[in-house]
Amino acid sequence: METPSSSIESLFEKAEAYGRTTYELSKLKLLETTNIVVTSIIARLSVILMISMFSFVVSIALALWLGDILGKAYYGFFIVAGFYLLAGIILHFSLHKWVKKPISELIIKQALQ
Repeated sequence: METPSSSIESLFEKAEAYGRTTYELSKLKLLETTNIVVTSIIARLSVILMISMFSFVVSIALALWLGDILGKAYYGFFIVAGFYLLAGIILHFSLHKWVKKPISELIIKQALQ
């Protein structure tokens, strides 16, 4: 039969092992969640970068084409710049609804998977 002091020591050893295991498991879960979120964000940012590059080239082509139609190249660039100014103003006033909220929901959804 075990003595009370050896039972208590055994209990403390088991509690210490449990605490270490729980700590390691928490670190691994945090690492997995961080990995999922970061890789998802990087993948989406790479797609956004490609779309941005495409839009940049199309904008220049459109500006040159409009300038050719209107007779002066800079007229086309003014028209395209005005379009982007209007789009920027609309985006500014609806930033929370269209940008901040979906991005924060995406990050939270990825983190909770």
